Amino acid sequence: MTPSPQTPTQIAWVTPDLDATETALTGLLGVRKWVRIPDVHFAPETCSYLGKPADFVASISLSYLGDMQLELIQPVRGENIYSDFLRDSGAGLHHICVEAASPEQFDAVLAEAAGQGAPVVQQGVMAGGIRFAYVSARQAGVPFLEIAYIAPEMRAFYDYIKQEQQR
Repeated sequence: MTPSPQTPTQIAWVTPDLDATETALTGLLGVRKWVRIPDVHFAPETCSYLGKPADFVASISLSYLGDMQLELIQPVRGENIYSDFLRDSGAGLHHICVEAASPEQFDAVLAEAAGQGAPVVQQGVMAGGIRFAYVSARQAGVPFLEIAYIAPEMRAFYDYIKQEQQR
């Protein structure tokens, strides 16, 4: 059995303007509600970018379309995968995410990606127990693939957001 997760759980865009992108995707996809998480700090003790400690801030907006999580990311300050993407490519589709079922599977999937020539570009740990890593995925037609492990505390928060879409 391969350690790779098979089903994407999230599609994410990087944008300079959360309001405008929320409005556009609401109109195009029929999304009803967004949950905004402003000024998320990624600390150098828990995050790296291009192999070096990273200290940056990004604002995030989340919604769901069925079971697919939609994520919008607006870089605020600091050097990171999002600000460099915005500078180099402009606003747009940034990554798809697949989830690992356990921290051990997360580690195995990262090792497998490295073995397939997909290096880790940015990785870290967020409040609530999220472990994440972005690997280069241009050969697959998307800039990055995010591999994530979502701890039960954050899963409950995501489930709340998903339920709000049904109201």
